[in-house]
Amino acid sequence: MSDIAILRQATVPDNLRLARSLAAPNLGPRLLFFSGGSALNEISRRLKHYTHNSSHLITPFDSGGSSQVLREAFAMPAVGDLRSRLMALADETELGQPDIYRLFSHRLPKSGPDRDLDEEVQCLFDGSHRLLQALSKPMRQLIVGYLRHFQAAAPTDLDYRNASIGNLILAGGYLDNERGLEPVLFLMSKMVDVRGTVRPIADVNLQIGAELEDGRRVIGQRLMTGKECAPLGSRITRLFLSDGHRELAAKAVRLPKRNQKLIQTSDLICYPPGSLFSSVICNLLPAGVGRAIAARPVPKVYIPSLGADPECHGMRLSDQIAALLDPLRRDLGSGDDTTGLLTHVLCDEQVPAKELARAARDHAVTCHRLPLAKDGQPDRYDPNAICALLISLS
Repeated sequence: MSDIAILRQATVPDNLRLARSLAAPNLGPRLLFFSGGSALNEISRRLKHYTHNSSHLITPFDSGGSSQVLREAFAMPAVGDLRSRLMALADETELGQPDIYRLFSHRLPKSGPDRDLDEEVQCLFDGSHRLLQALSKPMRQLIVGYLRHFQAAAPTDLDYRNASIGNLILAGGYLDNERGLEPVLFLMSKMVDVRGTVRPIADVNLQIGAELEDGRRVIGQRLMTGKECAPLGSRITRLFLSDGHRELAAKAVRLPKRNQKLIQTSDLICYPPGSLFSSVICNLLPAGVGRAIAARPVPKVYIPSLGADPECHGMRLSDQIAALLDPLRRDLGSGDDTTGLLTHVLCDEQVPAKELARAARDHAVTCHRLPLAKDGQPDRYDPNAICALLISLS
């Protein structure tokens, strides 16, 4: 059967592979995603009904919002995107851990009297917060221990407004585990019964930087997204990792062996929707990512974001694919060779056919237009359609 036939059949409810995954998601395929931000969270919530074996390599380079407050206070990687993906993949049924899920998902007040905020923060640290009291004693003691590590290390002027309690717990666990994210992420995954694997692409405290077509250089994710700051207004020509002041050599940050293994055992690799540079491409920068992807003979799928992406100023679909492939090719030292890095581009029907034809010609990749957007929401993907396609291709 041709790829396009498989893709179209994937939307049919009685598709055998889909039926098997839905019947036994614990035996579902090993789908691997390079992502960050919140764009994939809705799809992830649906994906856990198809497979419990998805892996998510997440950017820890976020420099905006409440994550940045923690980064500045503790010189640590960003944890907000990791927490939100853990929550998206958590078992939300009563068989899971709904009390812990509610705790990790809760945010402190964004506005209101300072006294009310101070009282709620103090209740967290002394263990009397209502969401903590709902937990079993052993679990409550462990989490309060992490929160007290956080309190002991936190600056006295730390701004707690709109802070995610889950982020505070992750930060406390990071400090308690000799400044390592992996142990506390593993424990948090067990606490909320995460239906998959969530890891940082690399456990490092770094920023992303970008060279622009107009000659400027910017360092910091928040300067690129067009959300907290004005859009760049110039095309990004290259992305790099930085210590916050200077560009780091390409080999300075390497893909950890545990993440290499996830790639080596995957059944499908996906470059998913999200801010192209600061949520997707930044995960491809560590040395060894391109080589690990090229060495795994499975489908490799790019799903471009719907709607406008401020990071893609003046970029057509072919340009976005070129930007995606650039760090992978550099890691391979393969020039313009796309072999082994990308096999499919899946677009919604709103993308003009001529854009797909140009991308297929420029990059020798199979491109498809399919009805993938939500009804009445052309800037959002239908999670069921995306999950069905990926499961059927794996």
